[in-house]
Amino acid sequence: MPTSALLLPPSYAPRPRWRTLAVVTAIVLAGHLAVLGLAPSIVGAPPAPAVDKFITRTIIVAPPAASEPPALAPPPKAEARPTPKPPRPHPVARPRPVAPAPAPQPETAASAQPGSQDLVSQVPPEAAVAPQEAPTGEATTGNGAGQGPGTGAGDTGGNIPGSVPLRISGSVRLAFAATAQQGAQPMQGAFGDLFWQQDGTHYDASLSIKFLFVTFRNTRSTGVIGPTGIEPLRYSDKRRTEVASHFVRDQKTVVFSNNSPAAPLLAGAQDRLSVVMQLGALMAGDPGRYPPDSVIAVQTVGPSDAEIWTFTISGDEQVAVQAGEFTARKLTRNPRKPFDDKIELWLAPELGYLPIRIRQTQSNGDFIDLQLREKVPM
Repeated sequence: MPTSALLLPPSYAPRPRWRTLAVVTAIVLAGHLAVLGLAPSIVGAPPAPAVDKFITRTIIVAPPAASEPPALAPPPKAEARPTPKPPRPHPVARPRPVAPAPAPQPETAASAQPGSQDLVSQVPPEAAVAPQEAPTGEATTGNGAGQGPGTGAGDTGGNIPGSVPLRISGSVRLAFAATAQQGAQPMQGAFGDLFWQQDGTHYDASLSIKFLFVTFRNTRSTGVIGPTGIEPLRYSDKRRTEVASHFVRDQKTVVFSNNSPAAPLLAGAQDRLSVVMQLGALMAGDPGRYPPDSVIAVQTVGPSDAEIWTFTISGDEQVAVQAGEFTARKLTRNPRKPFDDKIELWLAPELGYLPIRIRQTQSNGDFIDLQLREKVPM
């Protein structure tokens, strides 16, 4: 090898020709493009995919032919039945002459007003006392030195037609002073109010007892005014809770709200509040009918019972109360059984036989005594 060639620097080495490099580069690129499929112009375009052809046809479906309904089978012919032979006519009995009915007898006054007479007839045999005839007007004089306001019944009071004379008081308010004994503790400073309202057809009565402005007992009676006088429909007694008695007059029964057995309802029956006003109406209707020692028996309904209360009439007494001094007729219901209460009423003729004093005594000695303070017409 010549020495001059060893001394030349590397930059002066002979360079390959650029055409050769360009050809090699083009061949390499073409090979890569052929592999990658990115040169369709060189390799050639791929064959065109086959095109599917769709043919559309319209098919019209004819509606199904309406089927004819099946022919109904002809109804079976009714078998001809032989005509029944007509029955033989029965011999007709000849009518007998009918006797004319007797003419109806007119009803008596007693049958037209049932129950009015029972107010005195419902007396047990051991307590029955035949009333004695007394001169008319003996008990109507009312010659007491009464100083209480008002006299007689209210404006709406009047006589009730019937076999027993009745005169029911008009609407009124009676204010009472009350004293009581419960156990060993006496009670004073209590007050009572009796409200009586009636319009000739219906009535509403209530009696409330108050102590220190607190009502600790209230009784109420509501009903109608009929041929027998006062006719209750409902009675209630409220202390802590209320119990009531219902007069079912169309069934002649008394029904109690505390589930006590029902009781028969007798004619002229009253409750424990209305009986006070009914007794006054009887006395005012005919005072001479009830002389001393006579009795009045009335079925009296309470919260759970309906018993016969028999009142014995005593003579006149002079009674002094806060409302004044009155001549009063005393009626007493004495106990018949061990736990019965004793009821004492003082009715003043000059006030239309309204009560001026009411005293109730229990079997253990407890009592409540109401004495009239004021009478206020309503």
